[in-house]
Amino acid sequence: MNPPSAPSVSGEAAGKPAIQFSLPRQAAAYAVHAYTASGLIAGFRALCATFLGQAREAFLWMLIAVIIDATDGLLARAVEIKRVLPGFDGAKLDDIIDYFTFVIVPIAFLYQFGLLPTCGTLFFVALPLLASAYGFCQAAAKIQASDFFFTGFPSYWNIIAFYLYVGQTPAWFNGALMCVLSVFVFIPIRYIYPTRTVQFRRLTNFLGGLWVVILLTLLWQFPTPHPGLLLLSLYYPLYYTVLSFYLHAITRKTVVAT
Repeated sequence: MNPPSAPSVSGEAAGKPAIQFSLPRQAAAYAVHAYTASGLIAGFRALCATFLGQAREAFLWMLIAVIIDATDGLLARAVEIKRVLPGFDGAKLDDIIDYFTFVIVPIAFLYQFGLLPTCGTLFFVALPLLASAYGFCQAAAKIQASDFFFTGFPSYWNIIAFYLYVGQTPAWFNGALMCVLSVFVFIPIRYIYPTRTVQFRRLTNFLGGLWVVILLTLLWQFPTPHPGLLLLSLYYPLYYTVLSFYLHAITRKTVVAT
């Protein structure tokens, strides 16, 4: 997920002549935006697979959307996309796609596959949808400091849906977890931005890449993934959570000390 930026001000509006970039550079920048937008196609395919009852295909397309989201920022920085296309708000595009692929699609999956409590199902659907909508609209949702963090639970509902489905956890547990994580959206704990948080970034990316390989293996084993491999795959969500809480704690101590 790309960090948000303030609305761009063109060079002419700022009283300076606008920089004119070559057509190839502009084409490259638009190509990156198109790559980002392709996450919508992956999300749509995941949604279609969900309503067709195809769990493996749904999760595969959700994973593809995650990979697109994790790599488009690197491409955007490589082509200096904000300088080349200052009038196009890529951060807004990114947020629209993220809300669709990280929130709407997995919540629809949980609903369609009957993973939520039958009593009050609409409540358990509405709660994460509304909480995440609030979270996405917060100016501090993504901290653009030099170290880059998310504030509040980053709406990883796709990951939650995957583990609740393959873990075959009871509906009451699923509903309770949805409530707890929805509340955590509002709690200003800093969570690492996997591809951008400076601290332990190489280790985070290495472990994340390995985790994607394990997830692909689990998807290949559907509908009966190996229990041991499934348990092993939990290392990354655990690492992510522990590291986030640790960095939040030490950062808070530093702020208090100053």
